Amino acid sequence: MTFGMAPAPPQAGTEIFDRILAASSGLVVLDCKDTHALVDQFQAIARLTGQAAYLWQPDTGLSSLRDAHVRVPDCQRLGNALRYIKQSMHFGVYLLLGLELPLSAMDATLLRQLARPPKDQLRRVVLIDVPAALAEHLGELAVHLNAEDGQSPRLRLRDGRWLV
Repeated sequence: MTFGMAPAPPQAGTEIFDRILAASSGLVVLDCKDTHALVDQFQAIARLTGQAAYLWQPDTGLSSLRDAHVRVPDCQRLGNALRYIKQSMHFGVYLLLGLELPLSAMDATLLRQLARPPKDQLRRVVLIDVPAALAEHLGELAVHLNAEDGQSPRLRLRDGRWLV
């Protein structure tokens, strides 16, 4: 082990992060089997690369993934967090976890507004494991991704045959 060198970000997390950044919409609906592992991967990416990434949960509000103890004030409620994200003038990937239906009319409106990618800065709002009804309601406004899609097995050529 070499001291002073940071480990590389997890490959699967980096691929998902890149697909989120490449999305054509400012709003991404992400299906994921292991939410905690995904959040850990995104936290590692944020810490190692310096990317601005945030996590919103109903019980903790909006907090930085890069700086574990930094919380955004007055963003406990979803509506306040969405307004903060909309008004932010900086790059950021915002993971929203634990959304429940029904959403207020204002929250639904803010999500629709965030779906439009801003022209001057890159901002992505990622809804993780949302109820099916909400994903259907957002329809074409959001890009739908699956965290496992990009994780194809690595193939190796052995004796003229491809092996997993």
